Amino acid sequence: MKAPLPTTTLSNLEEKLVAIRRHLHQYPELSNEEFETTKYIRQCLEEANITILETELQTGLIAEISGDTEGPIIALRADIDALPVNEQSGLPFASKIPGKMHACGHDFHTAAMIGAAYLLKQKEHALKGTVRFIFQPAEENGGGAKKVISAGLLTDVQAIFGMHNKPDLPVGTIGIKQGALMSGVDRFEIEVQGMGTHAAVPDAGIDPIVAASHIVIALQSIVSRNLSPFQHAVISVANVHAGTTWNVIPANAMLEGTVRTFDEKVRATIPTMIRRVMDGTANAYGAQAKLHWYAGPPPVQNDAQLTTLAVQAAEKTGLTIVEATPSMAGEDFAFYQKDIPGSFVFMGTSGTEEWHHPAFTVDERALPLSAQYFATLAIDTLQTMSKDR
Repeated sequence: MKAPLPTTTLSNLEEKLVAIRRHLHQYPELSNEEFETTKYIRQCLEEANITILETELQTGLIAEISGDTEGPIIALRADIDALPVNEQSGLPFASKIPGKMHACGHDFHTAAMIGAAYLLKQKEHALKGTVRFIFQPAEENGGGAKKVISAGLLTDVQAIFGMHNKPDLPVGTIGIKQGALMSGVDRFEIEVQGMGTHAAVPDAGIDPIVAASHIVIALQSIVSRNLSPFQHAVISVANVHAGTTWNVIPANAMLEGTVRTFDEKVRATIPTMIRRVMDGTANAYGAQAKLHWYAGPPPVQNDAQLTTLAVQAAEKTGLTIVEATPSMAGEDFAFYQKDIPGSFVFMGTSGTEEWHHPAFTVDERALPLSAQYFATLAIDTLQTMSKDR
């Protein structure tokens, strides 16, 4: 995975960032497999004499730029992994790796944050503190942020910022919102145990398919009849499996799905409600049910003060600011916000398709805008926090 590195001058920032992004796009790597991606990011940063911190991370890295004046430490985060998607964009720089694609724009995030690092490096002596850059692995499987936190280099960070590209926002537009922006993401499995029998004599067994079907329907009543209309939540069963042939009623069935919530209190009550519904419904058909719950990232909750700074930086860089529409998609950036005040924004990219689509694209004119935005945001945040010390 070799590509010519950009020069260190900033006169051609957009050209440089486009080259970086296209290289990353052609060589996507899945969660926890980003070895070559990490090497390339390291090369891009070292070529600009940006300090790389030593960590225990196998993939991903953390870099740092410090000013001459001691001050607060803040972090800028980009995710670096791709998806198991076969690209159908038709781009001349489409993925060269079959079955793998940057279908969520993490190559865009990475290139833009490298650009922010280049810009801040030119002003490092004037920085009122330190900017730490997190190039995080494994966002797509939800485990990358936890690995970065476990690496132990964020305990002294006082604020953290990040972004996701937004295809439905035009280039030059940024979506910003205080409070809940992206949902918590949890996964569940329900095992329904019945008793198998010949399909011609269903009365001789206990049909788990009928019980499971009614559980699917009954689960929808949790949101519609147990939560306030102001407490947004989604419960979706996305995988149903039972049986192996047409004339045998199986002994068990399996349901798999996801729960999306914006409120931690609501999130905490959902498993209890699911158990109540599934137990009652299964019992009504003589079956038994067991819930397996897999907690994912919590909701992204943007800090009020830092979101104000995010707005001010957008105004400075000439971006059009809109109130971001909350998304039911999840983001493990939320794990950082459990310990560090943070703010996450949506950067307009005039995309043709939504996230995870095989023909997903971004408009690369958003790259220098994003780099300039985060450089400005970092400078202003350090200055503001230094005054408050």
